[in-house]
Amino acid sequence: MAFFFHYLKSYKLGFTVMTIAIIASTYFQVKAPVYMGKAITALADYVIGLTRGVSDKGNFVSSLWMLFLFFIFSIIAMFFSNIIVTFITGNSTNRMRKGLFGKLQKMTIRFFDSHKDGDILSRFTSDLDNISNALNQALGQIMSNIALMIGIIIMMFQQNVQLAWVTIASTPIAVILAVILIAKTRKYVDIQQKEVGKLNGYINEKISGQKIVITNGLQKDAIDGFLPYNENVRKATFKGQVYSGMLFPVMNGLSLVNTAIVIFFGSWLALNGDMGRTTALGLVVVFVQYSQQFYQPISQISSLYSMFQLAITGAGRLNEMFDEPNEVNSKDKQKLTGLTDGVKLKNVDFGYSPDKEILHDVSINVDKGEMVALVGPTGSGKTTIMNLLNRFYDVTGGSVEFDGVNVKDLELQSLRDHVGIVLQESVLFSGTIRDNIVFGKPDASDEEMISAAKQANIHDFIMSQDKGYDTKVSDENSVFSTGQKQLISIARTILTNPTLLILDEATSNVDTVTEAKIQKAMDTVIQGRTSFVIAHRLKTILDADKIVVLKDGKVIEQGNHQELLDQKGFYSELYNNQFVFE
Repeated sequence: MAFFFHYLKSYKLGFTVMTIAIIASTYFQVKAPVYMGKAITALADYVIGLTRGVSDKGNFVSSLWMLFLFFIFSIIAMFFSNIIVTFITGNSTNRMRKGLFGKLQKMTIRFFDSHKDGDILSRFTSDLDNISNALNQALGQIMSNIALMIGIIIMMFQQNVQLAWVTIASTPIAVILAVILIAKTRKYVDIQQKEVGKLNGYINEKISGQKIVITNGLQKDAIDGFLPYNENVRKATFKGQVYSGMLFPVMNGLSLVNTAIVIFFGSWLALNGDMGRTTALGLVVVFVQYSQQFYQPISQISSLYSMFQLAITGAGRLNEMFDEPNEVNSKDKQKLTGLTDGVKLKNVDFGYSPDKEILHDVSINVDKGEMVALVGPTGSGKTTIMNLLNRFYDVTGGSVEFDGVNVKDLELQSLRDHVGIVLQESVLFSGTIRDNIVFGKPDASDEEMISAAKQANIHDFIMSQDKGYDTKVSDENSVFSTGQKQLISIARTILTNPTLLILDEATSNVDTVTEAKIQKAMDTVIQGRTSFVIAHRLKTILDADKIVVLKDGKVIEQGNHQELLDQKGFYSELYNNQFVFE
């Protein structure tokens, strides 16, 4: 519930006005049965008077007018409260969405590595929609129904204490039944939302890899894999809806039983009590109305509970994200202004989880301006070292140092400003080619942008497009090959002019012709910079100043290409085997 109040607390004036409108509406609703009872009593007196030759319909007419006015005022008050609820919920949901996206931009890489994209997306869509629906449809009704129940109890005891006790006597039974059903509903609604997150994650995964699915003819397997996720959602939804659906009929049944009891006791009181029969008749009418109104809030709150529980579950899932730690970017730490000596990994130990260590006592020294290549079989820890250099993760042992300063003691933003990365999977954002190249440096001039594109060997292709650098980029209408996307990514990195460059298997997904272009662009961007290159194709790193060979998270060999060949060790075997295949 803290999630709700965090975003609702800024609307104090709106809540004040809404509360006044709800109290006014409640007052008119609980007072109306009194005037209805007076109208019935006046009508009975008028009819009896006619039989006796005495007719006075003034009380009857005035009571009807008051009843009419109370209904009109009640409708007006409800209208204003609904408008205010709509305003508050609309703006609150908007602020929640902005707050959630802002939180995502501050979170660590660990969170994104440990959560599926579909699950994260479902919190933006399903969970936020559930919260919005609950705020829009349930919040005002719950507040007005609680106020109505309190008002009815007060009015009943003012009218007749005996009938008031009779009317509320069955309340404990209703509360016990509601608590049991609500507990069951909550259990399955929580399960439902978790299963929806898993389902969305599966769908997102298959849509992202749909080309692979189609290429391998795995459409039926994809459907078969989808069915268990969908079935789990169906089962949880069904059970949750069954228990939440039972709330309204149970409460409605208790309301009918309670009304019958009130009519029976009121009739007995009219026949055996000391008040006049016409007065008793009016009182019975009043309490029949109150009996129905008294269970109305319980029934409506019960019928809204399923929606409200979805919102509470959604808020809990969003709270999980808000409870996640942000990247630490202390302003009082040392700023990285460039490299003077170089980068060192000293006796680094690291594991993504405490029970499984990936890197074991890794030490690498890289002097300023050197190109260091990391090679080794899959799972040896090459990409993990990249994650540590950019402080996506913190080491569990040892240290990563820039000019002798531990990265933990550097201001995070200054570190990221001086480290450039070209990933294996190139990423282009919706917009224009210009937008994508200047993404890391929005204030770059056209001359700087064009120069970066030329260095990346992509300028000529861009100019061959009808709109040049203003060509639109989108997933639906992509004019770029994988290699061209990679070249644009390299141009983006060149433009930021990083001090340390990391190339993570940038040529692994392209043909040999495109590889040559990318390699040329890489040579340009590497020149004069300290760089780490992760490569599977060893021919791309033959000129590296130092080659570090990793296996099972350990450094087993270091040296330049010729030195490692002369050692006739793991690298030599790897190179000769690859050379034979190529």
